[in-house]
Amino acid sequence: MRKVTIHVAKTQLSRLIEAALAGEEVVISKGDKPVVRLVAIPQGQFKLGVLEPDALGAGPDFFSPMGEDELADWEGRS
Repeated sequence: MRKVTIHVAKTQLSRLIEAALAGEEVVISKGDKPVVRLVAIPQGQFKLGVLEPDALGAGPDFFSPMGEDELADWEGRS
């Protein structure tokens, strides 16, 4: 475990981040009192979405022209 003061942490932040990424525990203290622990965030754990690609099939084609009866419904002429 590496223990450093706030002043040292300010001047050596890049090195401390590299140490944390390498798995080392880094504790930042204010005087003799530890106040912060610097830890790496695990990478590759987050997955956006729960469905597989194309699980829902093809969606509607919003740019295709409407039929006459659909257009009449939209315009309130039904």
